[in-house]
Amino acid sequence: MNLGLAIADFRWPGGTEDIAATLRAVSVAAEDVGFTRIAVMDHLWQVGSPAVAEEEMLEGYTTLGFLAACTSRVELLTLVTAAVYREPGLLAKIATTLDVLSGGRAMLGIGTGAPVNVGEADGLGLPFPPLTERFERLEEALQICLQMWGGSQDPYLGRHYRLGRTLNSPQPVRRPRPPILIGGSGERKTLRLVAEYADACNLFDTPELPRKLRVLRRHCEAVDRDYDDVEKTVVSHMDPGDRGERSGPILRHLEELEALGIDHVIGTVRGCERLRPLEVMGRDVIPYLRHGVNELG
Repeated sequence: MNLGLAIADFRWPGGTEDIAATLRAVSVAAEDVGFTRIAVMDHLWQVGSPAVAEEEMLEGYTTLGFLAACTSRVELLTLVTAAVYREPGLLAKIATTLDVLSGGRAMLGIGTGAPVNVGEADGLGLPFPPLTERFERLEEALQICLQMWGGSQDPYLGRHYRLGRTLNSPQPVRRPRPPILIGGSGERKTLRLVAEYADACNLFDTPELPRKLRVLRRHCEAVDRDYDDVEKTVVSHMDPGDRGERSGPILRHLEELEALGIDHVIGTVRGCERLRPLEVMGRDVIPYLRHGVNELG
């Protein structure tokens, strides 16, 4: 099992002027202690409740470009891009640019967007159609990205998107292309799209997780896809404490997730801006994952 860091909160000491320096320090520390991915949200307003909407939030792909310059090994992605926020041809070009400039470390995390997107979309004039249409647009966006990364310059004619020439130069550094991760746990549509198009899924760390994995397996069987070829990831939250006093429960929970077949946990770390909790994760958690969580002793 691998561990990634999700950075979802920029309300850090020092205010706006220190965000860049703190983000650089967090990303460098996370890479140094063994985190394998860094993810940011694709939100423009802070999420959680209307009360926090005005708190600090950075645009996702600009942030990933900054992180590409700060780091050298971690994979970089959003959890997850709202497919309707950017035209698919532009999104493919953005992800390609991130991949080229990071030396082949980009992943495309993508989904339909959730009800939490409504306020910011309405406030900033972004498209956010009903869910049925968002699913249709997500599938077309996946097809367009795959076509552009496959080297085709043919037109794309879909229900919602029409591209006259799918030229993408340069192509991504990563071969055969940046991996696609679809976020969401909808059993009828989202997990079907994972089975058909994605290299990875991203699910919620809830008691429903075993059922979601069984549903994904059935979708894979329906399209003759090897279930084991899909990377299973979950989002989680970790608070090891500054002295590692809560590392044990984190490890035991990771053991449970590993037993379910989860390959990658991408989690927030409480107090990561202080760096000490990241150091604790690197000392008390990540080394055990490298050798298998069952070697806790």
